[in-house]
Amino acid sequence: MIKKALVEFWNDESGLSAVEYAIAGSLVVGGMVIAFGELGTEATEEISALCAAVDSTGDCDGA
Repeated sequence: MIKKALVEFWNDESGLSAVEYAIAGSLVVGGMVIAFGELGTEATEEISALCAAVDSTGDCDGA
């Protein structure tokens, strides 16, 4: 009786799709975090370069 229940539980795949969606979603979110982090760094560098080109003192904190 217990063996039969364990075998049925082991072969049950009804919750598998939810786990697959969770893994896929976490991979997408992880990729977005990496992409936006890199884009943010590049944008900050570009803004600093533009600010330095416009402001002869190079101080862009108050602008």
